[in-house]
Amino acid sequence: MTLFLSLIILAMVLGLIGAVVGGLLWLLVIAVVLFVADLFYGYRRLRSSRPVR
Repeated sequence: MTLFLSLIILAMVLGLIGAVVGGLLWLLVIAVVLFVADLFYGYRRLRSSRPVR
């Protein structure tokens, strides 16, 4: 759960920096990709049949 939340926070920070700073649009794209990958990771972990510690 800590990894999931850390990646969400990192994606938000990178997205904010990429949106505010003019020449860093690529950083915003990386943040969106990271966010989608993190959502996929969270979904897979939530749907696993066995408990993960």
